[in-house]
Amino acid sequence: MIEKRGAQPPADQAHVSSLGAYIRKTRRDVGMTLRDVEEATNKEISNGYLSQLESGKISKPSPHILYSLSNVLNADYEALMQRAGYILPGSSPKQESAKPAHAGTYSIDNLTAEEEAQLLEYLEFLRSKKK
Repeated sequence: MIEKRGAQPPADQAHVSSLGAYIRKTRRDVGMTLRDVEEATNKEISNGYLSQLESGKISKPSPHILYSLSNVLNADYEALMQRAGYILPGSSPKQESAKPAHAGTYSIDNLTAEEEAQLLEYLEFLRSKKK
């Protein structure tokens, strides 16, 4: 099958259920071949790996791979993460605050009381250096 280059951006793809099928449809909608994606990611994602991902042989790629695909295919990162099982349907990792989310904010719930106290002490030290 010959794939067209320069096709229109992806349409609504909520009906595509599996991660692989979603990625394949998104890739085709933007008119990219497997090799085009490989080149666009500077060979970070090989065409062979992408083929296995699209066929369902690989069902849970790393979030890093999904992020690269979202950039190259202009796809919604959260949709890819949800289809891979990293995000539950209906949940959203977006913070309501204006501050950007950082890895540290996600791990604070898992701190012991001692770790939290040490972290606060260190934070106070860092802030005092700015004065």
